[in-house]
Amino acid sequence: MTMDEKGLGRRLQTARQNAGLTQQALCHKAELSYSTLTKIERGAIRAPSIFTIQNIAEALGVGLDELLGAPARSRPSGKKRSKSGVTFIYFDINGCLVRFYHRAFSKLSAETGAPADIVETTFWRYNDLVCRGEMTMEDFNYKLTTELKSTQPLDWTRYYMETIEPIPAMHELVRWAATQYRVGLLTNIMPGFVDTMLERGLLPTASYETIIDSSVVGKIKPEPEIYTLATQKANCPPSEILFIDDARANLMAAEKQGWHVLWFDSYRPEESIERIMSSLEPAS
Repeated sequence: MTMDEKGLGRRLQTARQNAGLTQQALCHKAELSYSTLTKIERGAIRAPSIFTIQNIAEALGVGLDELLGAPARSRPSGKKRSKSGVTFIYFDINGCLVRFYHRAFSKLSAETGAPADIVETTFWRYNDLVCRGEMTMEDFNYKLTTELKSTQPLDWTRYYMETIEPIPAMHELVRWAATQYRVGLLTNIMPGFVDTMLERGLLPTASYETIIDSSVVGKIKPEPEIYTLATQKANCPPSEILFIDDARANLMAAEKQGWHVLWFDSYRPEESIERIMSSLEPAS
């Protein structure tokens, strides 16, 4: 994204003064360091993060376009098309929006006394069945309880929800992307988890046009049928869909459907987000 840093600095300073805020007050309101704000106002930061500018705009109560110097746009849908033709973005959940739940395995092992390999073997033996909706959570919990020889009933939902960690930068990205493009979720996940995660703030709050929940649709990635359904729900050609996932098998299956794909590395989220942002540069 090209950006006039000097012009941005002038517009930011004017908007801040019109809002009656000192630099320190704006920093506090936008949760921004004083050094970063002063550099942006001087035009000393080359292409500052769009997330930072959006946070500043929200703190000032002005539109992002106003700070960026773009003419106010009246778009019925408010959505864009990227240079590569993308109009719809699907995000995976586990490993992309939240860090994976491996700590839950360790917690189960510690609390039940079952060896770590037995915990994971038992989990993965039934995981696909639950994610397809072919096994209920009650039955899954019963399998865990009996096969791990726990003296107390086990509740996988509790272990999962207590150990996953949202990836804040990705949440920012999803919220931003939802203002620019049509977005949805495409996830292999257990029954009821998406609703619970949304209620608890573990997933980004955004205007999702569709959520492809494997336990609801009865298909899991990388089965071709789930991508066919997701394409139908996106209501656009496959060539306009971008899929972001942390599993290469899932990405390759999507690519065979004609989708654009990007691999997400939860260990280096900043690098992955930079690649995503670059790929979403809008068409001129």
